[in-house]
Amino acid sequence: MKTKTKILIAEDEKPLRDHLKNLLQEVWPDAHLCAEAENGRQVLDLFRRHQPQVAFLDIKMPGLSGMQAAKEIVHQCHIVFVTAFDQFAVAAFEQEAVDYLLKPVTVERLQTTVQRLMQRLQNNDVPSGQLAAVTERILSELQATHPEPYLTWLRVQHKDGVRLIPVESVCYFKADEKYTVVVISDGEYLIRTSIKELAAQLHPDRFWQIHRGIVVNVALIDSVSRSVTGRGILKLKGRDELLTVSRSYLHLFRQM
Repeated sequence: MKTKTKILIAEDEKPLRDHLKNLLQEVWPDAHLCAEAENGRQVLDLFRRHQPQVAFLDIKMPGLSGMQAAKEIVHQCHIVFVTAFDQFAVAAFEQEAVDYLLKPVTVERLQTTVQRLMQRLQNNDVPSGQLAAVTERILSELQATHPEPYLTWLRVQHKDGVRLIPVESVCYFKADEKYTVVVISDGEYLIRTSIKELAAQLHPDRFWQIHRGIVVNVALIDSVSRSVTGRGILKLKGRDELLTVSRSYLHLFRQM
């Protein structure tokens, strides 16, 4: 009987961990998920106990990071880094032939990675001991020029569970006391992040703050007009409600 490839997944966000786990079961049904970790210290403990051949490591985790954990196991295990860095990082990773998955992970990208891993395992390729050092250098360079990746997904409460919402699918965000309302095409959700904190995490070319309490998706702006009081009136594509643009933000629309 053929022995299944043992896999370890490390991701501190449970919804993302479950998402990757479900995709792996779909893409690589012959593999066996032997352990799940929430931080780098758990990775090292679980690795010693289960000895997986492949580890999917989130680069940023509390305590011991995925990068730090990789240094300890890189000689004994094939590693795939999971990262929230945007396309700015992709060329650097690919140039050094570092296996990575960009959040949120897609089936197509995971299939490519799994095929590569299966080939290496079939050929009995030895894991590269240089991987951790190379990746650490890449990340050091990226962080110097691109310190924090912009927000790409949101985790919201949905019924009895959690729903992951791609940021680009959000119509607009609206402040609601200590919370923020996330408005998408099929409903609204509350998150605990304030509108001020949220605005700092969004790509400034894709999301514009039009009011102290409103941030809109630029790609969905349909039209802007002026009210009799001098404020702007904004309409989004596919939405009936009208949003107010404060005078201090009207300059954003001069070229539209």
